[in-house]
Formats: sequence, C-alpha cells, structure tokens
Amino acid sequence: MKNLKIEIKWAVIFSLMSLLWMLLEKVTGLHGRYIDYHIYLTNLFAIPAIIVMVLALKDKKKNFYDGRITYLQGLVSGIIISVMIAVISPLTQWITTYVITPEYFPNVIKRSVELGYYNTIAEAEANFNYLNYVKQGAIGGLIMGTVTTAIAMIFIYTRNRKSS
Repeated sequence: MKNLKIEIKWAVIFSLMSLLWMLLEKVTGLHGRYIDYHIYLTNLFAIPAIIVMVLALKDKKKNFYDGRITYLQGLVSGIIISVMIAVISPLTQWITTYVITPEYFPNVIKRSVELGYYNTIAEAEANFNYLNYVKQGAIGGLIMGTVTTAIAMIFIYTRNRKSS
C-alpha cells in the first residue's frame, strides 16, 4: 500500500477536481439555461485532467523514484491512477447526479429531443442516465488516463545519458 500512496493521493485529487468541474458547469448554467453550449464546453475538462495526470506522474518521479523514472514505471503508475479513478467514478457520478446537479438529466433529455438528437423522451432517457454515465465515465477514464499517461511519459521519463 505504501508503494501506491502517490497513486491513491492523485486519484482522489482527480476525483475532487472532477466534482469541482461539475459544480462549475452547474454554476455557470451549462446544466440549465446554457445547456446548448454544454456539449462543446464540457470538453475543456481535458485541460485540468491532463494537468492533474502530469502532476501525478511528476510527483511519482520525484518522490518515489528519486527523480529518475523509466517510461514503463511511469506508464504503470498512470494506469494504476486511471484504474483507481475508474473505481471511484461511480461515487463521483452519484454525487454529481444526485447532489450537485439533479436537474441535468431532465434538462438534457428535454433539450436533446427538442433539438432532434433523439426522436422520443424514452430514447434520450436511454442515453442520459446515471448508469450509462457510470459506464462511460469508468471506461472513458481508463482509456483517456492511459492515453494521457502514454503521451506524457514521452516527456517525463528519465533518459539515460552517457557519462563523459
């Protein structure tokens, strides 16, 4: 467990940041009045998500591997963080759905039918619901976390330098 202390810390930080992002979306009206812009602006979440993952990997490099980390060590650490985030995601989705913004699903269902994305309320409800978002969040978190780690580690890993 001591070996995973940094991964646990950053998975929790990421999850809290996700909740703060959802609160920000709600406060700015993206779950209500400005829901038409939600589909575009919610993608900006990638910016803090990438930053948090990079900070986590740098933390692991500095404080666990004493400043020298291989690509594989970083990749494994990032995948572990991603798995932990995926495990926590049903809780963060529950908090988002039932505490932070319970009006989001009814609003997005109604608006998606009005705009013709779905023909009926039932079709929209099949997409916009807690269980579907839990699945999407867990799978998406695993995939995006792994891809982000794979790319970030290109820049973070310690290159072997020949001594002169």
